[in-house]
Amino acid sequence: MGETISGLARSAGVNVETVRYYQRRGLIATPPRGRGVRRYGAQDVRRLGFIRSAQAAGFTLDEIAELLELDAGQDRARARELAAERIAALDARITALQQARSALERLARQCHETEEGPCPILTAFET
Repeated sequence: MGETISGLARSAGVNVETVRYYQRRGLIATPPRGRGVRRYGAQDVRRLGFIRSAQAAGFTLDEIAELLELDAGQDRARARELAAERIAALDARITALQQARSALERLARQCHETEEGPCPILTAFET
């Protein structure tokens, strides 16, 4: 018989409004009403899981929409290209986070070394 929208949302750990938003974005189809209630099937549950997993990997909703279209057309080359772009973006973010971590470690060390003058952590964020 299928899931209601609340059951679908619960199965993916999202709220109903998230499912509706994905529907408005065209990521999930809106099934017809049957006996006054829309029912979602196993394919909808899988699709919602795919969307959530792709988001966790850092893909935007536009990129996810493209991936979903590619899945229907079996365009592996474009899927690999999107994955490579996402990997490059993640690598850049990791590098930036590592630099921020190093800077904060240095400031914390400087703050610990002396009790005189203003705290280096606080002054670093003023400029």
